[in-house]
Amino acid sequence: MPSPFPGMDPYLEQPAFWSSFNSRFIVAIADAIEPQLSSQYYVEVETRTYQSYDSDESLLIGIPDAVVFSSQAHPENSEQIQAEKPSVATEPRPQPVSIPMPIAVTERYLEVREMVTDRAIAAIELLSPKNKQTGEGRLAYEKKRRAILSSATHLVELDLLRRGEPMPILGVSAATCYRILVSRSHQRPRADLFGIALQQPLPSFPIPLKPNDREPLVHLQEIFNGVYDRARYTSRIDYRQPVPPPALLPTDRNWVEGLLAPFRSRQEDKS
Repeated sequence: MPSPFPGMDPYLEQPAFWSSFNSRFIVAIADAIEPQLSSQYYVEVETRTYQSYDSDESLLIGIPDAVVFSSQAHPENSEQIQAEKPSVATEPRPQPVSIPMPIAVTERYLEVREMVTDRAIAAIELLSPKNKQTGEGRLAYEKKRRAILSSATHLVELDLLRRGEPMPILGVSAATCYRILVSRSHQRPRADLFGIALQQPLPSFPIPLKPNDREPLVHLQEIFNGVYDRARYTSRIDYRQPVPPPALLPTDRNWVEGLLAPFRSRQEDKS
């Protein structure tokens, strides 16, 4: 059964779903691109790993390949911390504490490469929640983004998250929930931006290649529908719950309430 939303489903932005959706979606995009490429290209799923000390657990739940260390003190230790009367000839006693531990975070992205040279022709990035929050995740991606934009590699950047600070783009006429940027290396600083409202289907966009080569067209809504169906999100997402943060604008909220009313009724009947 398809998503009740015509385009991106904001309920997939929940930490419980985003990580698995991200992994499925990036591979599905690669699978859609590959048959359209000539024999001189191939698509590779690459990874970027960095250490994070981010304490926001909502950004860490379900992150693939992440190692999370507990920062909570043991209850038996906390019971030992009691106020004592000061004395004059006692040695200082150790206090049980915790130290922040790094979390290894792995993010996946795609590269279209030239078969003979292995040179990256185009990089395709699907932004993660940590890319859009202050911290190591954003710094790591911004460094990679700057390197791409100063090279001969094309950049396709998919931002399907409403939460967080968008990546810097100049000349945006209006803010939208979601954005897709297509930056061709030979046209920089000019680029093409697809601004996507919550009410709109996801667009189709090209993957830039070498001059005069036929460019694959990514039918993103079709890919999204396939991932949504195969992952059986209809049965897993409780649409009776409010839309995950950030809060919607009043017009968007009213539209969502009307859109989900029949869907919520069906879920209520099944419960």
